[in-house]
Amino acid sequence: MPDELIAVANQGEFDEFDLNEFFEAKGIGKDAEFTHKTDVQKWLDLIRGAHLPTQVDAMRMGTRPPFPYSDVRLLPYLQHSFWFLPNVAACQAMANLLAEKQNVFWQDYQVLVVAGTGAGIGLDALPPVRAAIGDGHDTKTITLSCGKLTTGVTVKQWSSILMLRNLNSPETYFQAAFRVQSPWSIKNPDGDNPSAEAVLKPVCFVFDFAPTRALRQIADYGAGLSPETPNPEQAVEELVKFLPVLAYDGSNMTQVDAGGILDIAMSGTSATLLARKWESAILVNVDNDTLRKIMNNPDALSAVMNIEGFRALGNDIFETVVNKSDAVKKAKKEKGEDITPAEKKELTAEEKEYKSKRKQIQEKLVKFATRIPAFMYLTDFRENTLQDVITKLEPGLFRTVTGLTVEDFHLLVNLGVFNATQMNQAVFAFRRYEDASLSYTGIESHKGLRRYGLYDTVVAIDDDAIA
Repeated sequence: MPDELIAVANQGEFDEFDLNEFFEAKGIGKDAEFTHKTDVQKWLDLIRGAHLPTQVDAMRMGTRPPFPYSDVRLLPYLQHSFWFLPNVAACQAMANLLAEKQNVFWQDYQVLVVAGTGAGIGLDALPPVRAAIGDGHDTKTITLSCGKLTTGVTVKQWSSILMLRNLNSPETYFQAAFRVQSPWSIKNPDGDNPSAEAVLKPVCFVFDFAPTRALRQIADYGAGLSPETPNPEQAVEELVKFLPVLAYDGSNMTQVDAGGILDIAMSGTSATLLARKWESAILVNVDNDTLRKIMNNPDALSAVMNIEGFRALGNDIFETVVNKSDAVKKAKKEKGEDITPAEKKELTAEEKEYKSKRKQIQEKLVKFATRIPAFMYLTDFRENTLQDVITKLEPGLFRTVTGLTVEDFHLLVNLGVFNATQMNQAVFAFRRYEDASLSYTGIESHKGLRRYGLYDTVVAIDDDAIA
């Protein structure tokens, strides 16, 4: 989930994203509506890859995030999906929102509301779903439920479930999740071999938008399956052999091992995902406007050249990238469809050159950013903003660890070389992970009101209020 949506419903012991709060709804039938309707609409755009801020980050990263209803590898398994929502009002509100004019994409799907007294009691709710799905080949459905059809029911065409509610019991969570595990195959598909079988559903997916909660369920369930195993990591490892866990880290989808699952269950992130946050290209800005600011400011240019590896690239690398990218854009605009194959080849070569050099600039700046966690680990000032610690409290240590003076860093920050929003997220993840590690070893670094100094702001969390 993007931070702007997470902020809508953060609460709980680990401040995780609260799905029941996010999908809270009021009213009944056609009058049902989400309390956070605008944010739920953003979520609908997000899962089909149309949420603008996420698209911008993806363009900067050069990757295409694997969102459920946009990635071609996932779409075949979302032809028939089950959305597990908090209550009847949320189910009806979701059906109403999906039917609104702006949601043209979702109107290709028949939306089935299996909630409330009108849906029937127990198995009586199943026949309308089976009738709507048919053989499953020529239809597309979304089944909305808050409890019906989550146990003892087989709908073989369901290939995906979206967990959109809080569930405290691992057993209930997996009872619902396993609805999509039912095999879907055809015996003797060609009519030539009675023992032949065509598998139509080789895999199934569980999509969860509250990863801390979800992985805590997996950790508890894995431990419960092997209570005699002395090491909980081994118990979880056995489970994830059959239930691989993939986590979206903001730019890529990576598999999480048993140790990572226990880390996330405890602290909200794992060491691997935390490291990837600090290696992400979205921490820095290398667009033409930012490069021009560096290029036109002798002090900024000198500061950047103090970062390890930049001198090898040469002073003129910024000018090369800006000038060539501007020239290529101008030529493409002027030539339009009249461009010759030779000219197109030349422009493509120049485009590759400036993109390669821009990537080199990005990599050097990211390499510098990866040294910031080492600085945070060494400093004792945790409740001040990272900017204040760097520029006022421990400038000498910062220069020793990163190679930049306070003045150099401050100048680059003011020019927008570092993305403050993404830096805040990365610093907060580091602080939370560090706090969880201290708590695990029996050290309570803060009691009552905890303050976390982020990159350029401070957040406060009241432990007593959470309790």
